[in-house]
Amino acid sequence: MKSAYDIIKKPVLTEKSYMDMAQKKYTFEVDIHANKTEIKQALEAVFEGVKIDSVNTMRTIGKIKRQGRYSGRTPEVKKAIVTLKKDSKAIPFFEGMETEEE
Repeated sequence: MKSAYDIIKKPVLTEKSYMDMAQKKYTFEVDIHANKTEIKQALEAVFEGVKIDSVNTMRTIGKIKRQGRYSGRTPEVKKAIVTLKKDSKAIPFFEGMETEEE
């Protein structure tokens, strides 16, 4: 069995993810083979007091890149958008980064 730190790789910090933080939605890059229940259990284990309502996942296939006559692919990535429950506390890693939509 994988540990929680093997499932959660890193947070995704983009403009869209900053906007979603106001609605208690956080985006993480996760292991490609992890399913939604594993992601939920891993996040609740890593961040104490966080209650997860739903997990949405997406997978992007790597793009083909060329360097001269050689070609290869960029790595595949799986992202998880996690929605917290209303009574859950915020993830401490992201505190102070939320922006209110104008």
